[in-house]
Amino acid sequence: MRLRAENNMEYDIIVIGGGPAGMMAAITAGKSGKKVALIEKNSKLGVKLLLTGGGRCNLTHIEEKRSFCSKFGKEGDFLLSPFSVFGVKETMDFFENNGLELKKEGAKVYPASEKSKDVLNFLISRLKKNNVSVLISSEVKEIKMKGKEVSSIVLLNEKELRAERYIICTGGKSYPVTGSTGEGFLWAKRLGHSVDNLKPALTPIETKEEWTKTLQGISLDNVSVSLVQEGKTTSEETGELLFTHFGLSGPLILNMSRTIGDLLEKGKVKAVIDLFPGKNFEQTDKYFQKILEKNRNKHVLKCLTDMFPEKLSSFIMNFSGVSFDKKPNYLTKEERERMVRFMKNIELTVLGLLGFDRAMATHGGISLKEIDSKTMKSKIVDNLYFAGEAISLDGPSGGYNLQLCWTTGYVAGQNAASVVK
Repeated sequence: MRLRAENNMEYDIIVIGGGPAGMMAAITAGKSGKKVALIEKNSKLGVKLLLTGGGRCNLTHIEEKRSFCSKFGKEGDFLLSPFSVFGVKETMDFFENNGLELKKEGAKVYPASEKSKDVLNFLISRLKKNNVSVLISSEVKEIKMKGKEVSSIVLLNEKELRAERYIICTGGKSYPVTGSTGEGFLWAKRLGHSVDNLKPALTPIETKEEWTKTLQGISLDNVSVSLVQEGKTTSEETGELLFTHFGLSGPLILNMSRTIGDLLEKGKVKAVIDLFPGKNFEQTDKYFQKILEKNRNKHVLKCLTDMFPEKLSSFIMNFSGVSFDKKPNYLTKEERERMVRFMKNIELTVLGLLGFDRAMATHGGISLKEIDSKTMKSKIVDNLYFAGEAISLDGPSGGYNLQLCWTTGYVAGQNAASVVK
């Protein structure tokens, strides 16, 4: 039976959480003509969205469906069904066909303006067009149950809201200053759901060695990092690395942080940096000899600064035990090989991941075993759906996690609306 809207406190569908997944769910449900409310505890929508892609908002990543889903790890197959309904192409069509111009940067997709606020304004305009009631500064105090269904939600101001269907899109625990403080996980547990172990994801790492402070701010592209545990290399990836005052960051480290976190639970982990991943020792040595020969009248330090930032060049000289006054003609074979060996094997001891306050995503969440992947509906609560970072999925940086929000938000909104009487 359709709920009556006598006092604007009763709706067909209530969406909790005004982030990317919540806005997409509300827009999709509202498009069907259903009476939808979107509840956000912050004073404005999309606070975290504004920070994505360094403020440029990397909307998605162009990639074949199965390959895309594999980036979410062994649980990625959960997304195959939702992606068949609303994948990368459908997402791009949604934005472009409704007036937001996009641009491609390799496989990454951004708004043409490269401004995340334009994406947020676009989504807000779609909420208005689809007559979604947006309740900002409205924090949920309690979710009430009756039998196997949610019966109502109570806000901190004691207002009680009712609907036929409810969608939880409260995000994870990363960047808590944006409002992602994990309440959704507490509600899910109280409603009978399991929550997988929560860990920071896409986060920098802290290292034991304090010399990283001297290289703070230096960014290197196309370097590799190998993870070593008990003398064995467990994984190796190549990309962009950033030195920080506490250790390492940058896309390469952020994308490896999930693996690092898992390894740390088993024991100590070393991170080994290779500045020339495309060359073996002999090839790197020959390349370095050419650089030295080309600059034989200069100091060795100057030869290095043709390849690396000055601070890193000085660092290599120091750790290799080579005098700063030395010129290439006086550099011994042993000294040269020592430098090459160091450039190929800069070892750091990982102390741990930085916390949720520095993480871009959350690893873990509401168990996928308790969610129907075709509809995003709870298998435990009959009128409840989940979408976005609240569920136990997280991918690498580069648009993957936002696409997770667009896809699951759309599927949850569409299916919730389809069963409203």
